[in-house]
Amino acid sequence: MPRRPGARGQPEPGLLILASLAGGPKHGHAMIADIDRLIGLHLGPGTLYGALHRLEEQALIEPLPTEELRRPYRLTALGRTVLANQLAAFRQFADAGLARLATSS
Repeated sequence: MPRRPGARGQPEPGLLILASLAGGPKHGHAMIADIDRLIGLHLGPGTLYGALHRLEEQALIEPLPTEELRRPYRLTALGRTVLANQLAAFRQFADAGLARLATSS
């Protein structure tokens, strides 16, 4: 059974989408496949499109012209900054946690 985002410490859908779009513009199906390859989590269409709507409202992503009935999206400058800040915070947290594990018995 595929893992679902947002449960038991899994990344939130919005962060997964931002990370996927950091690799370049994508439409919904391509994002779902990319996130599955990237982290082994499956986003359902309802989760994906709800998160896309929220990210667009927050000006973190923007739609591009429709191509063959598919709407691609790309990161905005603000989206890149937010993604970089969140990933840096996760890295700091992970490094601190791993250091504690290494020194504990």
